[in-house]
Amino acid sequence: MINQAFWQDKKVFLTGHTGFKGAWLSLWLLSLGAKVYGYSDNIRDDHFLYRSLNFSENEITSVEADICNLLKLKTVLKQFQPDIVIHMAAQSLVRESYLRPILNFNTNIMGTCNVLEAIRDVESVKACLVVTTDKCYENLEQGKAFVESDKLGGEDPYSASKACAEIVTNSYRQSFFQGQSGTSIATARAGNVIGGGDMSKDRIIPDIIRSYQKGAPVSVRSPLSIRPWQHVIDCLCGYMMLCERLYTQDIAFASAWNFGPGKENVKTVEDLLKIFSRDWPEIRYVAEPISGMKEALLLALDASKARENLSWQPRLKFDEAVSWASSWYRDVIQVGVDARSASLNQLNLYQNL
Repeated sequence: MINQAFWQDKKVFLTGHTGFKGAWLSLWLLSLGAKVYGYSDNIRDDHFLYRSLNFSENEITSVEADICNLLKLKTVLKQFQPDIVIHMAAQSLVRESYLRPILNFNTNIMGTCNVLEAIRDVESVKACLVVTTDKCYENLEQGKAFVESDKLGGEDPYSASKACAEIVTNSYRQSFFQGQSGTSIATARAGNVIGGGDMSKDRIIPDIIRSYQKGAPVSVRSPLSIRPWQHVIDCLCGYMMLCERLYTQDIAFASAWNFGPGKENVKTVEDLLKIFSRDWPEIRYVAEPISGMKEALLLALDASKARENLSWQPRLKFDEAVSWASSWYRDVIQVGVDARSASLNQLNLYQNL
């Protein structure tokens, strides 16, 4: 588990803090006594969780700005003088990358460049984690789980941009953050993350909830696609454990890391639907593939490196991860439980497992 005492009074700068992962991470860090600074372009409709958590200005110092604005990013980082930077701001949807490829490449590639360039002049930053995706690998659909040394690639614009972000980060690490630089940099590649509060487009659980609210069947692109499902808290736990080791300036941790579940959690979309529907029996789904958009049928990560070197492993099995997500939505949407209370309750349960 994470070292809870480590995060007390740490100054943590999060890009993309209004997103799904960012909102969960902001809440977790605050609960541990960290000082959180956020940087995001705006709060959109799909930032349901962040809005529902009702963070006050006294809790999070939040800046609304474009990650592609290097001058602004430099100014803000110098002002905040954070100890740790976690870069999560991204265009994160495959379909959107087809619709707006230039925005996708600018955000995911140049946004990463800007973060790394900006921290070069901020001596307080001891650790920087760049969050990418399992889709950064060249996927030949051969049924193997990817390890960190596998070839990077990506046919769709989103996957390609994330592979480029990995290359950019490694270039900056090798060129500017070696030796006595004082900053350790790593990348984190995670699979399909699920949990309460996600309302992003083109994601299966948010699609389920929206369909429920409309009284319509769920449109599923690829019910037999296989994904490495894991709960968002499991994933974020890995990120935080890695940041702790980066902060110690141990050069062995300044590299790429997979955070994915074991083989037992590599399941189809249809498997997820069956478990989620236990709490939502009225939900129906129809398969409606989207023409002109290529998606991998199989994605799996080998997280042996994190297990062996960080002592990290997912604590929630597949059915537990899906059930935790399902119960969060049920409690908040059907029962009326406060989103912040529901989220803190799950964080406390997780830390006590």
